[in-house]
Amino acid sequence: MNKGIPRFVWMFAGLLAVAAFALPATHALAGDILMYKSPNCGCCTTWGDTLKAAGFTVTENKDEDMDAIKQKYGVSEKLASCHTAIIDGYVIEGHVPAADVQRLLKEKPEGVVGLTAPGMPQQSPGMQADVLEPKNYDVLAFDKDGKTTVFSRY
Repeated sequence: MNKGIPRFVWMFAGLLAVAAFALPATHALAGDILMYKSPNCGCCTTWGDTLKAAGFTVTENKDEDMDAIKQKYGVSEKLASCHTAIIDGYVIEGHVPAADVQRLLKEKPEGVVGLTAPGMPQQSPGMQADVLEPKNYDVLAFDKDGKTTVFSRY
């Protein structure tokens, strides 16, 4: 009789280990963001810094033709801001707070293509270094047809 750990326990532990490596890795709160921005836009870089502080990895792709980028990702003129970012297949347009990006990744609302903070709200992350909390603007969720709903109100 074996006085050690029963064989079925070892088999179960082995199955758990295999399952852990076979399951896809997910990240609900942070991830890799590809940000397209004009080479001369400082507020875009500052917005990226706020996302990095929240645990995201941000890669800047400087592009002179931001209109083409926005068209590629379905961002209409009325939804546009200065930079366009992509994370997990979602479009993040403009100065959207990190908490909203995290919420989007966690909730994955049906039909939503992305989030936007149209224009350049003055009290949004990245616009002013001393703004700690977003104020006086809405973050909108949008679908493939450009239809919007309020995602967050500040």
